[in-house]
Amino acid sequence: MDLRIKDISELLKVDEKTIHQWIKEKKIPCYKINHQYRFNKTEINEWILSRKTEFSSSLINLIASDIYDLSSLIEKGGIAADVRGKNREEVFKDALSKIFIPPDLSREEIFNALLSREELMPTAIGNGIAIPHPRNPIVTNPMNANVSICYLHNSIDFEALDNKPVHTLFILLTATPKMHLNVLSKISYLCQDKNLLELLSSKSKKETVMNFIKQKESDMLNKK
Repeated sequence: MDLRIKDISELLKVDEKTIHQWIKEKKIPCYKINHQYRFNKTEINEWILSRKTEFSSSLINLIASDIYDLSSLIEKGGIAADVRGKNREEVFKDALSKIFIPPDLSREEIFNALLSREELMPTAIGNGIAIPHPRNPIVTNPMNANVSICYLHNSIDFEALDNKPVHTLFILLTATPKMHLNVLSKISYLCQDKNLLELLSSKSKKETVMNFIKQKESDMLNKK
């Protein structure tokens, strides 16, 4: 419980009075400890994603202190094109037949974990993007952690808040809670960039997408 009201205020770019009102109306997950409100990083991260709240530039620092190289994780997972399916279940099955699967996991394990997470809360973040991931990290060897980008043959409904069908998936297979939060947050932050959204919607080649992400990661590190 290491986020305070002032952290949430900075993160979401709203005043503290608004946050107190959200707490009163039970619109934001929080806990009262020793007469002070505290927020859980994981719950706040999921809350932000589920509502497509505008991110501040301090998101990466607040959500996780360790920085993981997203571009390296995508290099491991790869970019899969022409992923087919009429619904989430079919899309996940086809995607898992085309992406890198860690040797300590089976496709069935990952499939069930992705579906379980979707049942808890849809992973669509808007603008045609979804970030399917197990609720808890399931990769036992950190060296096998990866992120896969999947271009769907046909856009499908992921119950996004903006009602836009999803055309691109980022499938996260991480090894630790910190890695999970950091990578999830970084993807969500980058997917606010109109240039990246255009690259993804046009199903750009791996080299083009990777060069863009590497440059954006470099820019974020320089701002720290």
